[in-house]
Order: sequence, then structure tokens, then C-alpha cells
Amino acid sequence: MTQPPAPAASLVQPGPPAAGAAHTGRPRITELRLSAFGTHRRAVLPLGPLTLLAGPSGCGKSSALRAYEALARLGGGAGLGEVFPDPAACVPERARPDAQFRRGFRIGCTADGPAGPVRLDVAVQAEPELRVVGERLTAGALVLLETALRDPGKRAVQAAWHTAGPTPVTRGPLPDDRLGTALLPLRVAGKTPGQRRVLAAAEQMVVALRSVFACDPDPAPMRGPVPAGPGRLHGHCGNLADVLRRTRAECGRRHTQFVAAVRAGCAGPVADVLAGPVADLPAGPMPEEAGASLRASLDRGDGTTTDLRRLGDGELRYLALALVLFTGPGVLEVDPAGEVPAALQTLTILADGFDRCLDVRQRHELLRLAARMCERGHIRLVGAVSDASWADGAEGVTVVHLNRD
Repeated sequence: MTQPPAPAASLVQPGPPAAGAAHTGRPRITELRLSAFGTHRRAVLPLGPLTLLAGPSGCGKSSALRAYEALARLGGGAGLGEVFPDPAACVPERARPDAQFRRGFRIGCTADGPAGPVRLDVAVQAEPELRVVGERLTAGALVLLETALRDPGKRAVQAAWHTAGPTPVTRGPLPDDRLGTALLPLRVAGKTPGQRRVLAAAEQMVVALRSVFACDPDPAPMRGPVPAGPGRLHGHCGNLADVLRRTRAECGRRHTQFVAAVRAGCAGPVADVLAGPVADLPAGPMPEEAGASLRASLDRGDGTTTDLRRLGDGELRYLALALVLFTGPGVLEVDPAGEVPAALQTLTILADGFDRCLDVRQRHELLRLAARMCERGHIRLVGAVSDASWADGAEGVTVVHLNRD
């Protein structure tokens, strides 16, 4: 599989580095490549700790976030059919099938960390059958893993990975519906320095991709009562009241910081953010019991409360995104990498419509909060905005302008 062509022109404006920012050794994705995906061709998007993808409607911001999420799910071991339920939608517009009526797409990324920069590039056939037809894992000029579809009649690709030693390359089949990089720990023995280098690079890529939470808060369900549950926030954030009940009880210090953030972005005084049973329920049921319903409200500090159903869309989206930034894999609906030490894990938040419905104050407060959380190294954020003029030059923020064409 060939390397992707040179990047298309795009204006990248990195903000000044965050004060006190340091290399933590945590594996992290530093570049997303959309060689041929949806509306994108030859696109290379640099990613910092806090990145905003900016551009008008139709320029491909959401599709870039979907490509990142797809790579993350593949890195976690998910199958192609689960990751791409509608693969034809990922094929570049006006892409013509070849003589065998095949069409597909290509995506990739770079992960940096203790093993140095490691590149992953994947070619996927979308039609007539969904399958991986090529994958390449490289470190510099060294190809660590390369796969290719040799026999279309077999549900496997031929793989070759770096070995060094007496045998420079080891060959064997891999399934064509999984990411080969994620399967290497099961196939590579790690006996030679070359094999150990392959394993280190594959592990760095998988760890960098693993923990991703894609969210786009929907204000409508936040206004209604929600059933009591396990307290894990969904991507649409509709079960906000259930999660607030949990976080308020489990971590008072973090909840206090969250309330301060809400106070800065919501109208009127805010002394606390509460969540509990719906007021008109019978006295008996408690939130922990099946069938109980919960509501959230703002405590105004003067004996009155404001139910979330009275808040505007901007206030609700601001409140939900602030809660996302203050939590982690144990609270967000994302599976933590249990086999990876917490000190090496990084949660990446993919926030579509990061500035949607927000006023000027809310945008700046949310960006300031995101920059502060991302500076610590355990959280990274990639957000999509229609116009980033308000964020250009902000400390710790990388703005990538996507061109409609």
C-alpha cells in the first residue's frame, strides 16, 4: 500500500504553547490523515492537546471526527462492519469503481510517544464487500507491518512484519475485517529486537487511539426526567441528571470546580448544581430503585432552584461540555483500557459543534476550561467549530482551517 500523497493546502494556526506544558510520555495522536475519505482528499490535520477544526458547513469537520473515532474503535479491536455500518458514505465523492467494481477509502494517523512518531495508514474496500485491503505501520523509513489483499476469494490479507535477526521479515495471514496493528501482540513473539520494536510501536498506536469519547450534546432530552442508571454519560448527554447525581456524591472537590465553571457560563447566580428524584414522585421510591426518575436543577443560593428545562440550548450545551471535561473514562460512556496503566492513558474528546448555540462569554469560558484541562496531559480535545476567529491565537489552542474545496 503506497504512502498517502502530499497534504492539500490548509491554514494551520497553532496558538502559543500552554504555560508549563511538558512531554508526559503518554502516547497521543498528533496527526490525522484523510487521504481519501468522504469530502476529503490528501488532507493532513495536525492535532495538538486542544485542536479546533474550523470551516463552513460541508467542509468536512464532522467527517474528520468520524474518521478519528473509526480509527479509535478499530484500535480497540472492533470489526469493520461495526465501525462502518454505511461504508459507501465514506467513499470520496465522484470516486469511480475500478474494473472489478471496487471502491473504497483511506485514512491514517500518527501516534507520538516513547517509541517516537509511528504512522498508521489503512485502505478499506467499501464495495462490493467491506474489507481491509491494505495496512502499513511505519516508524521513520522502517516498515514495521504491511498487509495486502492477495487473493480476493479469501477472507484474509497477507501480512509481513519486521523481525530482524536471521529472518528479516515474518509473513502470515491476518483477518480482513480487523486492524492488523491491534492484533500484533497476539502474533509477534517479541524474541528479537526487531519484534520488540514492532510490539512497542503497535502498543503505542493502540494506546493512543483507545480512549475516545465522541459527544454532541442534545438539549432536548436534558430538559426531561431521566431514569436512574449507572451514571455513565452518553454521547448526546441526555442522561445528564443521572450523571450529576453520581459525580456530586462521589467527588466533592471536582463537583465544586464544576459548579464554578457553570457559574461562569450560565445566567444568574449559581450556588450549586443539584440532581434528584422528580418532585412529584411518591415519597417511597428512591433514585436507586427501578423506575425512579431524576431531574437536575441549578440552586440559586437564595432558596430557589431553576429546573434545567428552563435553561436555553446554549446554557445546556455549555453545562454538558463542562461536565465532560471534568470527568473521565469511568464516568463517560467509554471503555477504559484496563490493561494500560492510568499514567499512560489519554482520553480524547471529540466534540462536534463545540461552539454551537454558545454566546461569546460561554465560548471563551469553555475554551479556557478545555485548555486548562488539556494542559495536564490526561485529556485531549478535538472540536468542530464554524468560525474560530474568536479562538485564533488563544494560548494552548491549535486551529486547523478546513477548506470547503
